Amino acid sequence: MNDWGILPEDVYKLIRSREWEKHKNFQQRLSGERKFPVTISFKVPTEQQILTNMAHFQNFVSAWQQFAMPELVIWESRNYRSLKKQTIPRKLVIPCMQNLLEYLGTDAVLKSHCWEQRMEPLLVFNKDLYPVLIKHLRTLGTLSLCDVDLLVNLLPQLYKGMGTGQYLRALPLTGVDTKFIESFMPLIADSLDVMHQGKITQAKGLLTWLGCMENPSGWLTVRPLCPDVQAQMGGFSILQLSVTELRTKALPARNILVVENLQSGLGLTQLENTIAVFGGGRNVGWMNAEWLKGKNLGYWGDIDTWGLAILSDARALAPGLVPLMMDEGTLDQFKDRMVEEVEKYPSTPDHLGKAEMNLFNNLKNNIFDNKGRLEQERLSVDYCNRHLEKWLQD
Repeated sequence: MNDWGILPEDVYKLIRSREWEKHKNFQQRLSGERKFPVTISFKVPTEQQILTNMAHFQNFVSAWQQFAMPELVIWESRNYRSLKKQTIPRKLVIPCMQNLLEYLGTDAVLKSHCWEQRMEPLLVFNKDLYPVLIKHLRTLGTLSLCDVDLLVNLLPQLYKGMGTGQYLRALPLTGVDTKFIESFMPLIADSLDVMHQGKITQAKGLLTWLGCMENPSGWLTVRPLCPDVQAQMGGFSILQLSVTELRTKALPARNILVVENLQSGLGLTQLENTIAVFGGGRNVGWMNAEWLKGKNLGYWGDIDTWGLAILSDARALAPGLVPLMMDEGTLDQFKDRMVEEVEKYPSTPDHLGKAEMNLFNNLKNNIFDNKGRLEQERLSVDYCNRHLEKWLQD
């Protein structure tokens, strides 16, 4: 393999990789952060190298003589003792973006035309948007010309606080659908940041600047477990509520039972003055709700390292919770139903009691015949009912 005499096709691969496929590099060329020219220098062969491989030298010179863009090639005359004077290609120099695109080929030229078409109306609207459009070049390429018109129409309609008390989809816009905002939010936010002198960044995001509420997320299933509580909840036997709703709106029952898994929550029987909240898994962030402090709060999850870690997280938010059926006694009774826990919790929980921490370590160290997980669904129904009734009575 020669370390000199690089051929045009190899230079093309190198430049395409650096200047086109590395998208950030191309963006920086467009923005001016990386200056032109693009220069690739060719290693000049010694006389001995030429004599050793004359065929490669001739191929090297001939290939660059036939190069399709000869104006980009810099040649140099060299005097060799045996070979006399030779004119050798010394470097490829691409002086500007137009030349770079032409060099890269048809796909680059067509894509650049696509970007230019989409940039033009936006720059007519506001010439200061150019850096934003370069930053979001890939997104720009996905916009139709109709989408560009929508963006030009949308940007002047958005102003601080216009969505106060509403979700994003309820914004009072003219001629623009609100799904469009959701689909292209980073581009819209950065454009507005330029138009409003950094106010969107200062507000820590577009939704906050608009005053919009966050879309509900982290849905949990809520199920009243006795007729009286069900009546207080409008007669609904089961509901789904977001984390935000659960954190801010009190549930009417005295007893709140939080259950890790959906199926276990659906399998609960009647419990007096009790509401179950379940199916959230690790989503326990709502359990710091102020209204929970006055409730009898129980928590029931899987007996494995992850289940005990979730118990720890829940207790950090609600120190008064009562763990249910997550102890070594329960494990001993149903250990023949244990399965392998493929991936152990990677760190040490901070809010487990002494017995819980001992159980966690035993599970992590595989002392139960290399089985480390007892799913809450595997506990017998009568056992669960007995312990839940005891929790209500304590």
